[in-house]
Amino acid sequence: MNFEYNEKTQALLEKLRAFMKEEVYPIEQEYIHAVENGENRWKTPELMQTLKQKARDAGLWNLFLPEEYKPYGAGLTNAEYAPLCEEMGRVLFSSEIFNCSAPDTGNMEVLAKYGNEEQKEKWLVPLLNGEIRSAFAMTEPAVASSDATNIETSITREGDEYVINGKKWYTSGAMNENCKIMIVMGKTDFDAPRHQQQSQILVPVDTKGVTIVRPMAAMGFYDEPIGHAEVLFENVRVPAENLLVGEGKGFEIAQGRLGPGRIHHCMRLIGCAQRALDMACERVEARVAFGKPLAKQQSVRESIAKMHCDIEQARLLTLKAADKMDRYGNKVSRDLIAAIKIVAPTMACNVIDESIQMHGAAGTSQDFVLSAMYAYARTIKLADGPDQVHMMQLGRNLIADKNA
Repeated sequence: MNFEYNEKTQALLEKLRAFMKEEVYPIEQEYIHAVENGENRWKTPELMQTLKQKARDAGLWNLFLPEEYKPYGAGLTNAEYAPLCEEMGRVLFSSEIFNCSAPDTGNMEVLAKYGNEEQKEKWLVPLLNGEIRSAFAMTEPAVASSDATNIETSITREGDEYVINGKKWYTSGAMNENCKIMIVMGKTDFDAPRHQQQSQILVPVDTKGVTIVRPMAAMGFYDEPIGHAEVLFENVRVPAENLLVGEGKGFEIAQGRLGPGRIHHCMRLIGCAQRALDMACERVEARVAFGKPLAKQQSVRESIAKMHCDIEQARLLTLKAADKMDRYGNKVSRDLIAAIKIVAPTMACNVIDESIQMHGAAGTSQDFVLSAMYAYARTIKLADGPDQVHMMQLGRNLIADKNA
């Protein structure tokens, strides 16, 4: 594996860093203030639309879609996209500026890979253009959704329609007023083999019977203006052609969606952690305790060194996973994807926590982004599969491979 970024990646990375420096960091607090003090906390500030247009004009748009979907995106490999995604991760809301934010990225990948031409025209194109937002509804409050086969939402065929009943929560993206479409995972056949019971279906948010019950906080943060919703589906009827691929393909689609999604979260978390380290380095040089700068305290230096080592290890493992995905596909790379999904969120939690400690009380305040970063990192230890599931499956695979 070549650890140097190729010319295409390096050129895009330099352009992206310049854009972040000139357009994003200067307005970070302004954007947060606009969200927190707007009349509607679920309305994306107009400032975002201005930034999106600038990103499009700069050629920094839909960078996440790989070569096989090049008509729709930049045609980058996972390894080429990794440092770009990391750079976006330094500011929690910045991925949307470049149309590279979850859950839209995963939903666009699903529509590009599994959608028919009509579905692509109706939903994928507006998403690719950044005109609408979307949501992904899988997790349910009544069951342990770490095992996706537990989900109980029903998708029942009645003539030319499917009828959907169930309750979801932590449906990412559903609170935003520009969210127009949800991909809903449920069961079309409760008696089929375990991994063939599920299906995925497209449900417009304004469909009769869809109720946004409430926003869900994650570690005290509501993630405005995107949000995570509790959603009730009561006899929701959609055309039969809204089903993706066919009945019983839901679990397969979910696995195809979550592979890239997991590593994208890890890339962003490395960016979060790197920024937290950078902030810590600046903070300890500027603050004096016990007669000398914190930067001259031995324990602080040791912590800074450990933070750097942990970030580098996670970054290299992420790049290795991305490279293997590019070479051999997601399925063959499942062990490395699981490994980085275990490593990166824990690393980010630890690094950000250390940075908060070095900032003192200010690190927990609204004056710094560290507490929001920590909430994001801690949440990702659960999102797209909790750590325990990945460790269980990775351990099982390693034992089986060793004894094959």
